[in-house]
Amino acid sequence: MVSKNSSVANGLIARLDRIPVWPYRRSIIWIVGAGFFFAFFDIVTIGFALPVLTHEFGVTEEQASWAVTSGLIGYIFGSFLDSRIGDRYGRKVSLYLSVGFFSFGSLLSATSPSLDWLIFWRFLSGMGIGAEIALVTTYMAECSPAPLRGRYTGWTIVAAFMGFAAVPPLAFYLVPNFAWGWRALFVLGAIGGIIIALMRRGMPNSFHWLLDQGRVDEARATLEKAESVAEARLGHSLPAVETTSGETAAPGAAQTAALGMKAFLVAPQRNRLFVLGMLWFVYYVGNYAWLTLAAELFSKHGISLSQTIGSLIFTGFGFVAGALTAVWISDRIDRRIASTIAALVWTGVLAAIGFTASPSTIPILGFIASFTIGLIVPLLYTITGESFSTEIRATGVSLSDGFGHVGGAFCGQIIFGVETFAGFSGAFLAMAATGLITAGLVLLTPRNTGKSLSESLK
Repeated sequence: MVSKNSSVANGLIARLDRIPVWPYRRSIIWIVGAGFFFAFFDIVTIGFALPVLTHEFGVTEEQASWAVTSGLIGYIFGSFLDSRIGDRYGRKVSLYLSVGFFSFGSLLSATSPSLDWLIFWRFLSGMGIGAEIALVTTYMAECSPAPLRGRYTGWTIVAAFMGFAAVPPLAFYLVPNFAWGWRALFVLGAIGGIIIALMRRGMPNSFHWLLDQGRVDEARATLEKAESVAEARLGHSLPAVETTSGETAAPGAAQTAALGMKAFLVAPQRNRLFVLGMLWFVYYVGNYAWLTLAAELFSKHGISLSQTIGSLIFTGFGFVAGALTAVWISDRIDRRIASTIAALVWTGVLAAIGFTASPSTIPILGFIASFTIGLIVPLLYTITGESFSTEIRATGVSLSDGFGHVGGAFCGQIIFGVETFAGFSGAFLAMAATGLITAGLVLLTPRNTGKSLSESLK
């Protein structure tokens, strides 16, 4: 295996990082992003099904919320297992597995005759979603030139949040009007995922993973194709390579590869894993509560299901607007500062919803809340992906994001529990508090905006 400390590896990395445009077929962004679209589509369908499930299966909302919990527990397992496969056998293999799992699980969720079966199939679907998110984040970090890493990771997440935005209009038509409406939402997500799996055949393995595996000739061939595409797109030759000390791997990178999973017990990987895991844990309690419990909370607050879904149709566009903003600012502003501001705005808006929720205020405040999610999630995914060495990057992302989803998995129990004692306003204040804590934690992450992946490990 060729170490990243070698001059050959450093030279190849420098050649990639000096490319000023996306150096591959543009279709790759959309193929990767389309998988994200249907993964995120699947995440929120269960939230619009919950108010119906309580009646159809004769269960309480706390019992029905286990369909959310099981999916997110599956997310944790799937993310870890598929990331280990990705670190060993390549990102491309893992991206096939992830989309296959969430498509299969979503299709079978639509056939559920009882809540128990739905909980089981949501676990399977969640395994695929967790794997998809971890591997897309890793893949884009390892393909992109350093100055563009945030931008192109952001573009795939724009597609993801379009999946969020697509669900409310479909749910508005299907769920209140047809007994099988919630099942149709799952089927639509499954069909889309199957199509995407077929489209991923032409994707290359990521440059940094090939290089890390010692497959230097393949990495060089991938880079040369990328340079040709970039030059054709620019209409002129690429700038000369300027290898600097920033292109040298962080001390101990070779030892990190040798340690494998034990690398997470050694600084700085250990510290980064702890901070990022806690950050995602706290943030996902509030994030998933908004995504999956809002419709039920508004319904219990006296707002009809049709009014609730109608209000949330508009808020869905906030996800896309936020993600587009993240594309624009991600490589221009320190990602940590932008994330902190977004988290603080989230805090204020969720608190306001808790005291002023009505059919007239939910669309406006909900749009802002969704905007902050669309803005902060691409930034945090990028921060997470660039915080770990290539040898363990997919696993590092999955462990951080996966532990975070423990918080998301039990958001129903946490938020409905708070609601029992503190009412509707208390539930939203609890969701708001997650933004305040997130804002503090994100400032503890390393500043990597614009840095080479090698330099970011120092």
